[in-house]
Amino acid sequence: MKKFLMADINQQAIDIDTLEVQSFEMNVYLVKLHIENESGFVYDNADKPMRFFSTQQIREMFEMCGVKKAIMVHDSPYDEMIGNPEKAQESIGIPFSMAQPY
Repeated sequence: MKKFLMADINQQAIDIDTLEVQSFEMNVYLVKLHIENESGFVYDNADKPMRFFSTQQIREMFEMCGVKKAIMVHDSPYDEMIGNPEKAQESIGIPFSMAQPY
């Protein structure tokens, strides 16, 4: 899996096939990019994935990029605790708008 550095993304507008926002508890988001035949998470440095703290922050950071498709995936650790059925093997992504709010 490739590491996409945010510093490199900020230096040039890149075309992204799919931007996948992975949503976690406490307003923590990670971003996984799919570009041509490569995929991987966005890193703030070479050692750890970049944490985003709002969906608007994601929109602003990737505003200059050409994003063909954006989705959000939420994985909750609490499903079984609240009586929901066991999770499916594959996560389902819902559309995520990259449009800036007015």
